[in-house]
Amino acid sequence: MKETGTDPIMIALREDIGTGDITTESFVQPGLQAIGRIIARERAILAGTKVAAAVFRRVDSSLHVDILRADGAILTGGETILEVRGSARSILTAERVALNFLQHLSGVATLTR
Repeated sequence: MKETGTDPIMIALREDIGTGDITTESFVQPGLQAIGRIIARERAILAGTKVAAAVFRRVDSSLHVDILRADGAILTGGETILEVRGSARSILTAERVALNFLQHLSGVATLTR
């Protein structure tokens, strides 16, 4: 995928993991498969699910991502927003950036509503 200086996902990934996720590579076995879920902890207006899914796919195109709640949904807390399956290393490498986008965009949507 072509990287541009204005691609917010690539900028965020480059800032977060740089040349690699040393912690994940040190502690998670290669080939380990996992399921990850992003769950809302409190009341909010959901925004950024497609961006979060794109982060996971950008890190590893073989990850399977299911968006379970649509942008604009009113969350009360406890709802599963997104589920991702595949390489545990890839999921852990992408999760911080995906969560940052979801938290920021949902925060803006919540305050705006």
